[in-house]
Amino acid sequence: MEQLFYFYQYLVYFYACAITVIYFILAVFGYFKILKNKVKYTSKEENTLKTHPKIAPGISVVAPAYNEEVIIIENVQSLLNLDYPNFEVIIVNDGSKDKTLELLIDNFELHEVPYPYIQKVRSAPVKRVFKSTNSFYERLTVVDKENGGTKADAMNAGINIAKYDYFINTDVDCILDKDTLTKVILPVLDSKVHVIAVGATMRMANGCEVREGEIVKAKAPNRLIPLFQETEYLRSYLLAKMGWSSFNLVPNVSGGFGLFDKNIVIEAGGYDSSSHAEDMDMTLRMVAYMCDQKKEYRIEQIPDTCCWTEGPPNLKVLGRQRTRWGRGLLQIFVVHRRFMFNPSYGRMGMLVMPYALLFEFMAPIIEFIGIGFFELSV
Repeated sequence: MEQLFYFYQYLVYFYACAITVIYFILAVFGYFKILKNKVKYTSKEENTLKTHPKIAPGISVVAPAYNEEVIIIENVQSLLNLDYPNFEVIIVNDGSKDKTLELLIDNFELHEVPYPYIQKVRSAPVKRVFKSTNSFYERLTVVDKENGGTKADAMNAGINIAKYDYFINTDVDCILDKDTLTKVILPVLDSKVHVIAVGATMRMANGCEVREGEIVKAKAPNRLIPLFQETEYLRSYLLAKMGWSSFNLVPNVSGGFGLFDKNIVIEAGGYDSSSHAEDMDMTLRMVAYMCDQKKEYRIEQIPDTCCWTEGPPNLKVLGRQRTRWGRGLLQIFVVHRRFMFNPSYGRMGMLVMPYALLFEFMAPIIEFIGIGFFELSV
């Protein structure tokens, strides 16, 4: 038993050293990637895009909503106020049981319209489509569908009705910065290689001053649990993902906010409503499609904070969220096991997937076993 204890001590030591070295490398490359982005994408480029609508690609902002009557009006208004010349907002009412749909109809002067709904990716049946009689809300489309049980199903319905080649995947309770669409589309326009997705930094809205669906003053969360999550988000987005982006190895584009090439998503089969980690699942299936077709691609990550989300306020809610994430990650390794050490999928299969298994999925297991050994040794 004593020999096993010492063996595990050394194992954990080298494991911790490996994690530290990997994060140090990612942090260094992430830092230089941030500097590069700062030089490359200036306010001049952003203003040029805003003032020349013809060169600005159309973007569909898709936001599923389920029982969101408390915040729906304010947050939809915030989405409609985004500063970009060529976009639409698609709210997918996923069979809400409260007054979400009624409030949308009344506040945005909506009426049912005939719409040629073509199901390119699978979703629960769409019942009605609404547009506004007020030209001020002409960008808004509301889709009323049967509940599909998951956000993925609602996203597929939104994709089916989206008219532009790029779409934003977000949540109706998230708050987007006004310049968000300009910031995420610039890497697409700048790259010589086909950019299939763009991620951005997400932050905690807990503690921030919010007025009419906009962040008027950013503040650090004033409670311990959200504060830990804020630190984790900064580590994940500014260090890890920016570092991975330097090597074109972003493992997933967050389900809370991300820009996607609609046609590639459709070719990859759309979102999987049975997945507990639909964001990483979708990213991997897009990568698999591009690799199988032997096409060059890039997945970009930008350091700008484009999206603010309300994090779990206590351990109970956080525990449920992390349990779901853990189940989702395990499901990813089962569904996408063909990626593991498969040179056909490049460094994503040879490097990123093994890393995710060893240092993301296995980390809490190794820590838990370590606690057990510690208890036995005292």
